[in-house]
This record gives sequence, structure tokens and C-alpha cells, in this order.
Amino acid sequence: MAEEFLTLMADLDDKSQQTLSEWYEEIKKAGFTGAQTPGLPFHISMGCFSLDKEASVINEMNELAMQFSSIPVHISHIGLFAGGKVLYAAPDMNPANLLDLRQAIKTETQEKFPWTPHCTIMIDETETIQDALPILIEHFHPFMGRITKLHLCAFWPTREIATVYLKE
Repeated sequence: MAEEFLTLMADLDDKSQQTLSEWYEEIKKAGFTGAQTPGLPFHISMGCFSLDKEASVINEMNELAMQFSSIPVHISHIGLFAGGKVLYAAPDMNPANLLDLRQAIKTETQEKFPWTPHCTIMIDETETIQDALPILIEHFHPFMGRITKLHLCAFWPTREIATVYLKE
């Protein structure tokens, strides 16, 4: 399968990764695994781009990393996307930080839908997500995390391209 697109991701800090991983582990203990991309850190997708934009996005990532310090995010709620196939945890929107980072991206994106910042917990069929939802509800608790780096990947198959850390 040939690569189809690039995704710029805002990765969460190690403590946040641990919390989100613990939630997913509880879901796995109940027998659910999902079809989400394995091995990626929990992140908030900031934009999708055509493959020909790779150099531009890498340059922009480096510029953004110099402009932005790590960004606090309050992971405050969980949700489902329309169709019920994606279970996620999501931050409160704070226009002073996460939205500013998103709006600072100048490279043209491919997105066809409005941006919804979220961390995917599981992707699966609607019935499976419905069965897994009570497990996440039981273990979910709001927390403060931080976006500490930007990460660019190409998809399918997954190819790691670049990672840059935001200012401290």
C-alpha cells in the first residue's frame, strides 16, 4: 500500500501518555483492542497534508517549535465521533494556547471536516465501541497535561518523519 497523506501531531508529555495508556490497558483487559494505528504516542492531530508538502511541513514544524512553549491541555471529557467508531478523550479549548498553535499552521491542509482536538483511545465498529465505552467511563478522570513536541508521520504504512520539541 502506498503512502497517502501526512499528519502533523502534537504529542502529549510522558505523564499524560501514561494516564491515557492506563485507560487503554483497562479496555484491553476487557477484551477490546481496536483498529487504531499501533505504536503511535497519544496526540492531538493538528493537520493533514498531501505528501508533496513534506519539506514545507518540516520547515513549519521547526518554526513553530521556536515560537511555542509547551502547551497545557486540560483533558476534561470523552466523546465519540459521528457513526460511533472512534472513542476519544479531549481537551477543553483554550484559545490562548492550543488553538493558537493550530491557527499558526500556514501550510495548506487537506482536511475536509472541522478540526476537533482529541486523543483517540480506540477505533472499532460501533457495537464494540459501545461495549468499551463503560470501561473508559469507569476509569476516566480529568487531568492537566502538556503538549511538548510536534511529530510528523506519513500514513499507510506509518512512516515516522520528524519530531521537534516545543520551547520549555
